[in-house]
Amino acid sequence: MTDTADLASGKGHHDENFPVASFLLRPEHRAPVMAYYRFARAADDIADNEQATQATKLDLLARMRAGLDGDGPPEAVALGAVMAARGIDPIHAHDLLDAFVRDVTEARCADWDDLIGYCRLSAMPVGRFVLDVHGESRETWPANDALCAALQVINHLQDCGKDYRTLGRVYIPLDTGIDLADLARPRATPALRAIITALVERTRDLLDRSAGFSAMIRDRRLAAEVAAIHRLAVSLCDRLATRDPLSERVHHGKLEAALLGLSAAVPALLRRAA
Repeated sequence: MTDTADLASGKGHHDENFPVASFLLRPEHRAPVMAYYRFARAADDIADNEQATQATKLDLLARMRAGLDGDGPPEAVALGAVMAARGIDPIHAHDLLDAFVRDVTEARCADWDDLIGYCRLSAMPVGRFVLDVHGESRETWPANDALCAALQVINHLQDCGKDYRTLGRVYIPLDTGIDLADLARPRATPALRAIITALVERTRDLLDRSAGFSAMIRDRRLAAEVAAIHRLAVSLCDRLATRDPLSERVHHGKLEAALLGLSAAVPALLRRAA
């Protein structure tokens, strides 16, 4: 019987585009955030595996869901225990699993609203979980949701060619008029570049709506991490507006990401210390 460990990609939190439980977070909050990350990574590896059948993936994701109640893969059991101990709503984990089930069963987004609907399951719960871990007000959720959706769309645009070639997935809305064959080309066509540029502008709107998110957060160290993430997202939008994700590197290098993030995090920390 296939197990979740059999489909592990080997990726860790240091391989992600944006900080995950960075040193900025207080130690007592870092462990539960990492528990959520390990759960998300295990589920993502299941959904993204290129060899496993759809039936196998759905079975393993169902086991992940059962594990939240104590009977399943260790990543799910551990997260379930964290949520129970801290009184955190398990919906944040179940929504995420719903997103991975959608990844396995649906390979297209009809329009922008459909894409944001996907982000509501795949991205927004991540930030909401972190906020609940820190005991932040749920009045921060609209700003969180805008930022998390922006991060998800950025990831999809960066990886649009790879997602199509390796998994047959297309997150770019079909109503943009995209020619799916363009995603398999070595370089983006002018038509695809225009579509990506238009989606970048819509993503900038999400970032504008989340610009005040960091200032809303009571925990100064979490506020600093959010400021860093927002700065990295703005930079990636700038790159996507000028670079071809099919033929050029869009991702930040580790040192570059660290410097960019600190350029936003340090001022955020100093403002709270004043």
